[in-house]
Amino acid sequence: MSKSVIRAVLFDFGGVIAEEGFYNGLIGFAEKQALDEHNMPEEGMKAVYDSGFVLGHGTAADFWALLRKRTGLEGDDDSLADRIIDGFQIRPWMIELVRNLRAKGFVTGILSDQTHWLNELDDYDHFFHEFDHIYNSYNLGKGKRDPSLFTDVVNDLNLQPAEVLFVDDNEKNVQTAKDIGLRAILYVKYERFVSELENLLEEKIKL
Repeated sequence: MSKSVIRAVLFDFGGVIAEEGFYNGLIGFAEKQALDEHNMPEEGMKAVYDSGFVLGHGTAADFWALLRKRTGLEGDDDSLADRIIDGFQIRPWMIELVRNLRAKGFVTGILSDQTHWLNELDDYDHFFHEFDHIYNSYNLGKGKRDPSLFTDVVNDLNLQPAEVLFVDDNEKNVQTAKDIGLRAILYVKYERFVSELENLLEEKIKL
């Protein structure tokens, strides 16, 4: 496929643009409080959706209350949230890559299942301006589990699905994007990601 086909590159936030603060934070809670380390992140993902928090239909208090009930987690809301937020450390090499893509004329964006914590992170790290678009489930009212989200985003970009490349560290999200017709890359390691990106765009990306 010609490099001219891809016009936009969209990135997941946690695990791609930044370290995965949510998952790692939950593991940290489980380790510190002698809770089930396998169960905690799984229950965390369920609770953030079941409470409606990640879709903007519920509050952080709703989320933490539900997670405490299901796992036995202890701690006040603010302290727990601070630990999660602190874990989302921006990867400078990814920001540099985004800048290089924009310099080459590609539209860039974040497409993430996040809460209002994403806005708080931008208040600290000021990264929103590096992207042309920010698509956050908290503001959109739907997440990547809903295939129509990808259609909505493609339509908002005024592009065809095949003109949009999506990068995520979650295999299910990558497959959902592909099913809609987007090009997609599963982020595992940076070097592998860059290689796949360059192959799809058919050009070198200055690092």
